[in-house]
Amino acid sequence: MTVHVALAGGGLANCLIALRLCQRRPDVRLTLIEAHDRLGGNHLWSFHDTDLTADQRREMEALVVARWPHQEVRFPSLERRLDTGYNSIPSPRLAEVVGETLAAAGHRVLLGATITDLDARSVTLADGERLEAELVLDGRGARPSQHLSLAYQKFVGLQLELDRPHELDGPILMDATVEQRDGYRFLYTLPLGERRLLVEDTRYADEPDLDHDELRTEIRDYATTAGWGPREVVHEEHGVLPIVLGGDVRRYWSEAPPGVPSVGLRALLFHPTTGYSLPEAVRLADAIASTDRLESEHLDRSIRRRSIDLWNRNGFYRLLNRMLFLAARPEQRYRVLQRFYRLPRPLVERFY
Repeated sequence: MTVHVALAGGGLANCLIALRLCQRRPDVRLTLIEAHDRLGGNHLWSFHDTDLTADQRREMEALVVARWPHQEVRFPSLERRLDTGYNSIPSPRLAEVVGETLAAAGHRVLLGATITDLDARSVTLADGERLEAELVLDGRGARPSQHLSLAYQKFVGLQLELDRPHELDGPILMDATVEQRDGYRFLYTLPLGERRLLVEDTRYADEPDLDHDELRTEIRDYATTAGWGPREVVHEEHGVLPIVLGGDVRRYWSEAPPGVPSVGLRALLFHPTTGYSLPEAVRLADAIASTDRLESEHLDRSIRRRSIDLWNRNGFYRLLNRMLFLAARPEQRYRVLQRFYRLPRPLVERFY
């Protein structure tokens, strides 16, 4: 079977690319291939209003299930509310919208499909099917490399159904008043309903090891101390995101197979300090949907340039990361962010 575009991996970047192509390029046929049984994995992606243009925010409205007009941070010697809008997209909503949109347009979504081989013109599946395509996009997650110096943002998040209303009217992006452990530690809380909260225990740590049981216990204790009285856990998610301290981006790209464009984390298209990937994924999806050459070799060159340009622009963030991880004792790292959140709101928005 010949298709115009084969998207390897059903994560955020490829899902947004598929959605944009489906909406704007009816001449293009798509096959979206995911190894697991659903698109989008088990995640919740968030973004600030100021991360995207007004047009981009309108295009994302169908995916957003929660939005708040403000956000809050808490530190030992600072509490601050920022009147910047904040938005969240859970993976089930992404999977629903992308799946329905592609199906209505006659495109293929292959779930539980393991890729055994991939090149610039084809994707081979474990069942022997070979998909030929003019454009193959590799979005199968981060690629390890000796040319990147990394630390990690790791977290466990629990959605809690409470026994009474929580009375929060907006997200607490960072509560660093908790005991500092395993690096810079904070609790992240999103009010998803009158009695439902997502609470994540997040660590900016030197190592990627994640003790799920410890973090689950800490989350429950935090909720109890806050007076939220969790009744039951209705959902759990976890993750380990790269935080880039330094490296050689050109050598990183020299390890990638020529002619096969990468997207998402594999293309280093994420915020070096926060790990947020949605804004870059939106921008890349817009760029691909607008190109007049949906060919692997052309887009491989284009995305490599985009990645290298972003790396060069983001040098100051990597310097900040090194200050956070290397210039402060682990239990004192919170002071870097406490100082940052004293700065004017427009600067904070530009940082994100």
